[in-house]
Amino acid sequence: MKNSFVSHKKIQSVKCIQKLFVKKSLPNIMTGDILKLGIKIDEGKNQRVQYYEGLVIKGKSSGISETITVRRVVQGIGTERVIPLYSPNLVSIEQKRSSIVRRSKLYYIRKLSGKATRLKQRF
Repeated sequence: MKNSFVSHKKIQSVKCIQKLFVKKSLPNIMTGDILKLGIKIDEGKNQRVQYYEGLVIKGKSSGISETITVRRVVQGIGTERVIPLYSPNLVSIEQKRSSIVRRSKLYYIRKLSGKATRLKQRF
């Protein structure tokens, strides 16, 4: 029978590796914020930054594995994208607007369309 605990040294080494990849200058991102994200895209030999702007409908996890789900509607078609916050492909995060919400997951926004999707702005 094997021991199922992880040694203290292994936990410390994982924490040291995580500290290397943690970004220092992340804004305080909350559910209901509208963000403009710059994502690095490789096209053959060239690299460019593509911007993705949308509403944060959920945040998941913490630490280096933290992700957010961003939703945007283009020409009546809603798209969602899961973005790891500590990815090296994430170049910039700009907070456009912050909204007042009373839920941590805004799944109900998927069913709404038009003016019904508007949220109250936090000043």
